[in-house]
Amino acid sequence: MAKILVVDDEEPILELLRFNLEKEGYLVSVAKDGQEALQHVENDQPDLLVLDLMLPGMDGLEVCRKLRSNPKFQQIPIIMLTAKGEEFDKVLGLELGADDYMTKPFSPRELLARIKARLRRPNSQEEDTDAKVIIRGELRVDVTGFRVHVRGEETELTPKEFELLRVLVAHPGKVYSRDELLERIWGYEYDGDTRTVDVHVRHLRLKVERDPSNPEYIETLRGIGYRFKG
Repeated sequence: MAKILVVDDEEPILELLRFNLEKEGYLVSVAKDGQEALQHVENDQPDLLVLDLMLPGMDGLEVCRKLRSNPKFQQIPIIMLTAKGEEFDKVLGLELGADDYMTKPFSPRELLARIKARLRRPNSQEEDTDAKVIIRGELRVDVTGFRVHVRGEETELTPKEFELLRVLVAHPGKVYSRDELLERIWGYEYDGDTRTVDVHVRHLRLKVERDPSNPEYIETLRGIGYRFKG
């Protein structure tokens, strides 16, 4: 039974999410600020976080940053909630390692669908390749160990960056549209917001390319999508 931590300083939202998640059979714990959230993660190691952006004291972005900088918690999916809706907030959250975001007010039913999709993803890695280790040029991707080496040095990726790289390197030369990558990696229709893919590709290039402005691995096909150069 999956454990979910909901972090929000609004009591009605905590109660709404607790009710709906427990009805689906999840074990739910709650926190009302960033520091309490980090303590819960340390003590209970939940399977997924629903994390509000605007929290008293330490905000959701800082919580996300701290979790992604700790190897123990890098693989925990994070769905971020924001009442703001500006593109800046969404992009920044994704670049800091959030796996998904929803803007308040949101549909509990849609959030449940996204949670289920996120919790399913670790079991579906064999969709792309049976190889446990994929080597492409100076990249070495350890599929089962969630580790990536670039030119002999280990490079830390967020869970979404890792999944994106894994999909691309598994089929060099294959062109993936942004919509296809959204469906394959996020596991559901992502409101048609293909900028999410662009954000992750840009961040991934910074970590694996010698010159991100002139990539040797992840190629953009203007108006179409991306492919890994074979």
